[in-house]
Amino acid sequence: MTSKIPAWVDGRLKPVDKMEVHVKGLRHKAVSVFVMQGDKVLIQRRAMCKYHTPGLWANTCCTHPDWEEEPVDCAIRRLREELGINGLYPSHRDQIEYRADVGGGLIEHEVVDLFLAEATPDMVVEPNPDEVMDTRWINVYDLTAEVARWPERFTPWLRIYLELHHDRIFGRLVRA
Repeated sequence: MTSKIPAWVDGRLKPVDKMEVHVKGLRHKAVSVFVMQGDKVLIQRRAMCKYHTPGLWANTCCTHPDWEEEPVDCAIRRLREELGINGLYPSHRDQIEYRADVGGGLIEHEVVDLFLAEATPDMVVEPNPDEVMDTRWINVYDLTAEVARWPERFTPWLRIYLELHHDRIFGRLVRA
């Protein structure tokens, strides 16, 4: 794993090896996307070959931007690379920061740009098996209840998003 991602080192943003960022728990940039279909959200189950949190359910897609990549460009790229989704233009929802142990001695300390995108009627989802082992649509409130009941089935960041930032992410778009 040799990709460089934007991380803060000595107070300055620098390109740092992705594994080094997670081993040291460095604060770094990230992108998370939620694809919606009314009050349903598309979630993915991470492939078993992922270097952390394999087999856990996460939001539609989450990643780190490449060095000097704009967050929205990263969101569009990863929707295509992870899920084969094309033609969506996510809108920026908010930015949050969190820190979480993701197992194996790795830490995610992310400054996350959150995006929402509305699924089109003809949207095709073709998961990349190196990234995603399963997908499903679920009502946002059902997802929140499922995460509360079985937190071990979900990534730490999805648990944080739903527990602490639900309204900032879904606020005006989802009706109870």
